Amino acid sequence: MNWFGKKKTKDASTVSAASSRVPTDPQNTIVKLRENIKNQEKREDHILKKIDGLVVEAKGKMAKGDKKGALFIMKRKKLYETEVDKIQNVKMTLETQVINLESAAQNAETYKAMQAGTSTMKKIRTDVGIDQVDDVMDNIKEEMEMAQEINSAMAQSVDPILADDDELLAELNALETSDLEAELLKPTPQVQDDLELPAVPASKLPKLKQQEAEDLKKLEAELAGL
Repeated sequence: MNWFGKKKTKDASTVSAASSRVPTDPQNTIVKLRENIKNQEKREDHILKKIDGLVVEAKGKMAKGDKKGALFIMKRKKLYETEVDKIQNVKMTLETQVINLESAAQNAETYKAMQAGTSTMKKIRTDVGIDQVDDVMDNIKEEMEMAQEINSAMAQSVDPILADDDELLAELNALETSDLEAELLKPTPQVQDDLELPAVPASKLPKLKQQEAEDLKKLEAELAGL
């Protein structure tokens, strides 16, 4: 208690320095809190064993008729029980902090994930905006129309004679008409009554040579012998 003035307040720089030394990692803080809870449980078990020992000791005093000694032991037991109540309250506070800190850490991770998702969506929307999409679609339509025109041009038949078919048919009909007229205008040929035959020779045919005559006689003799 301060008898000579107001209660001194901590310096802001001291508070800031102390707060900066507090671990900010939620996982590390949760680990430290759970370690503290285990230490409190160990202390609680130790005190409960002492209380059990004091009960046995008080019964022994009563058996010997030492009520004053038994009463003193029971007072000590009461102090330990009060300490157990304090430890249980501390444990409850620590457990509450762990639960709240785990929830806060989960919320922080969720917030970071949502923020990252929002930033990513914003970047995608910036990179691929509605104007860019419209430009891309226009380019696609233009390229498709150009490809269609190219396909149509390549599918056309290539005629080496650059003339109209109707003109060529008219020319062909004119040629046929001209040939028909020329055929009709030809004079009709006269048929000869007598056929001209070759003239009969006036002189006798030349005689065969002597060798040929002999060969002919031999052939006739062979034929006669058959």
